[in-house]
Amino acid sequence: MGRPAPRPLLLALLALALCRGRVVRVPAGSLVRVAGTELVIPCNVSDYDGPSEQNFDWSFAAAAGGGFVALASTWEAGFAAQLYQGRLQRGEILLSRTTNDAVELHIKNVQPSDQGLYRCSTPSTDATVQGNYEATVQVEVLPDALHVSAGQQPAAALSLREGEPFELRCSASTASPLHTHLSVQWELQRGPARRSVLSLTYEGRFRAGPGYEQRCRSGDVRLDTVGSDIYRLSVSRALSADQGTYQCVVSEWIGQQGTWQEIQEKTVDVASVAIQPTVLRAAVARNVSVAEGKELDLTCNVTTDRGDDVRPEVAWFFSRTPDGALPGLHLLARADRDSLVRSSPRVALSHVDARSYRLLVRDVSQENAGYYFCHVALWVPGHNRSWHKVAEAKSAPAGVDVTRLEPNYQVYLNVSKAPEFSDDPTELQCRIVDARSAEASFRFAVSWYHRVDRRSDDAATSELLAVMDGDWTLRYGERSAQRAQSGEFIFSKEHVDTFSFRIRRTTEEDRGSYYCAVSAWAKQRNDTWAKSKDVLSKPVNVFWAAEDSVLVVKARQLKPFFAAGNTFEMTCKVSSRNIKSPRYSVLITAEKPAGGLSSPNETRYLISLDRDSVVRLENWTDASRVDGVVLEKVQEDEFRYRMYQTQVSDAGLYRCLVTAWSPAGGSLWREAATGLSNPIEIDFQTSGPIFNASVHSETPSVIRGELIKLFCIVTVEGAALDPDDMAFDVSWFAVHSFGSEQAPVFLSSLDRRGIVTTAPRAWKSVVSLERVGALEFLLQVHGAEDQDFGNYHCSVAPWVRSPTGSWQEEAQVRAKPLFVTVKMDVLTAFKYPLLIGIGLSTLIGLLSCLIGYCSSHWCCKKEVQETRRERRRLMSMEMD
Repeated sequence: MGRPAPRPLLLALLALALCRGRVVRVPAGSLVRVAGTELVIPCNVSDYDGPSEQNFDWSFAAAAGGGFVALASTWEAGFAAQLYQGRLQRGEILLSRTTNDAVELHIKNVQPSDQGLYRCSTPSTDATVQGNYEATVQVEVLPDALHVSAGQQPAAALSLREGEPFELRCSASTASPLHTHLSVQWELQRGPARRSVLSLTYEGRFRAGPGYEQRCRSGDVRLDTVGSDIYRLSVSRALSADQGTYQCVVSEWIGQQGTWQEIQEKTVDVASVAIQPTVLRAAVARNVSVAEGKELDLTCNVTTDRGDDVRPEVAWFFSRTPDGALPGLHLLARADRDSLVRSSPRVALSHVDARSYRLLVRDVSQENAGYYFCHVALWVPGHNRSWHKVAEAKSAPAGVDVTRLEPNYQVYLNVSKAPEFSDDPTELQCRIVDARSAEASFRFAVSWYHRVDRRSDDAATSELLAVMDGDWTLRYGERSAQRAQSGEFIFSKEHVDTFSFRIRRTTEEDRGSYYCAVSAWAKQRNDTWAKSKDVLSKPVNVFWAAEDSVLVVKARQLKPFFAAGNTFEMTCKVSSRNIKSPRYSVLITAEKPAGGLSSPNETRYLISLDRDSVVRLENWTDASRVDGVVLEKVQEDEFRYRMYQTQVSDAGLYRCLVTAWSPAGGSLWREAATGLSNPIEIDFQTSGPIFNASVHSETPSVIRGELIKLFCIVTVEGAALDPDDMAFDVSWFAVHSFGSEQAPVFLSSLDRRGIVTTAPRAWKSVVSLERVGALEFLLQVHGAEDQDFGNYHCSVAPWVRSPTGSWQEEAQVRAKPLFVTVKMDVLTAFKYPLLIGIGLSTLIGLLSCLIGYCSSHWCCKKEVQETRRERRRLMSMEMD
């Protein structure tokens, strides 16, 4: 049957294949298959580097030396002979390509007539034939002689309990004319999942499946043969994991030339095994109440449906919570399956009868109050003296309440010595009365509390002054520790039932309510003490009639009017009432008026004088006027403040803040009262010049690398001044963004003495600042970069010399910002990349020409041979 001529385009692609040798490979030796199974023969080409997929032709010969018949081809659809056209259309014979140079021949349901030689060949248009272009393989088809069936016993469905034995049988035999081996594998299927249990390989070796290694080593799971064709799976003790459908998988293997081939596999369902769970329950009495020091008796009743040889393991646990979480469980006692008991001190576990276990806890205390659990596990004997756990259960929590024996008593607090005036002593007594059931195992301790009475609706908080523990260790509160160590507070125990608290010098802060709390401490089994009960006394008030302290401060200005540069002087007179032996500390404050240099109503602390007449500068930070303020004590109740060389920025309201201190015993002082004087105003009535500032630049837009010049021009309006009487502090700032939302960045400054300060920069451009005229200041940015764009402005602080010769700082002025842009030089930016691109393009072109020249001389030097051209099935046309 003729084939269509190849298309010109396809022939051209095949002609581009490189002239290299190739080898066609099929499986070595012969292939043996059983009738009815699927035959797969792979074929691949080595050393093939063609531009597209390699084509394959398959042919078949029924016997050695016979003629080959076309079977299938990847090249043309009509390649197969008429005999195989129907099987190809039904899909029984098909070709499956795995890679460009490999293909597989599939014959489904192989028949005895398919036995013979199969040849795989690769059509080629190579000018020079090198290598092997075809290969053959012998296929032998055997009749199906493998018989697999389930044994008659046991039945197809089994229902077992955990721990019971079972066995399954599978019959497998073969009548193959060749020498073959059988491998048997038992599998367990639970839903879609399948796993291997135990298998016997074709080499006669046993292999346990995943998870069955330990059970196979112990002999619990075995595989043995009965006769010549029965394979028995035996399980001595069934587990819950053994439930499912058991299948017997039998494979037939044949050995040829030192290798083994699996020629067929059959699977049969043997039995469905269902494992019935063991019923096990544990019950304990739900709620139990026991008195402290008595015995706790609990019984665990076990119920199960197993009557065979099972052994229980019982354990008692204790927990503080009813959920019985394992991290919080505490093991009390355990009886193992051999009836060996392990328990903690004062705990006993006994086996009352076959299904009851008793827990006895002696001499219970509050530590034994909580929840008790009974845990039971059933064990059954396995193969080779092993044991398997078949069930376990935990009882519901049994709540145990331990009642405590508490003493009955009452507590009374009275004021044995009350203060009449400040600094008088105070004494309180806390007494225990009507104490009943106070055995020798109890101790009494006391805690003292102070509560300040409030006139408003705010809740009063209690402050702990001191506490005495069960071992009579005295601990002080946070605020009372210092006064107790200095001897101001004295806490003592006068009698077994009486506690006292003394204040040697009562102060204003000691006013309020006092109460005591008496605690009963019980002795524990480990000879420690634990608090069992608290009883509070009724509060008592400690107060005395006294007038409130009064402090009045009057400020006076010695000179009603003065000009800038003069000395400001004010005095503060202090008068007090109801303050014992006062000492005064003075603080001078200044409040700046609205519209000043500082924010409106800003109060500053300038200088202070403490009660020991020690002077300290507070917020007076002017380094040039560090000695410009003086505060001194004129009399015991009068103070004087001076400020030299006043400036316009000193305008504001000045006050004296005076605090009166009263001795609190020893070297301690307490704050008695605080007073603020009337304000004294400093206001300068001047008609000086008005200063303005502006920013100007002739180059607001520059190219990267050029110079940016910015001028800060100061203008003066009003009274004319000599340039020698004016000086300026100039600072430059920039906002490197298109908006003004960001904070300005400091660049450089020039003060009135000519000192220049420049901030460090993160890029290469350099900033310089100089004074170019009496009222002009030049900022230059050398080697501008892209980051230097933004809004630039200057801030000017004018200084004017007064007629007295002192310099006065005027209000600071700020110029409107000027936006500066930095552009990029396009020609310079693209010059070097363009030159590099042209150079690389030229180099690549020359290299391509050299490669083409070498290929044309070296790859086509061999002469074309036409000797086998007439034998190629794809070369029926003359090709030029």
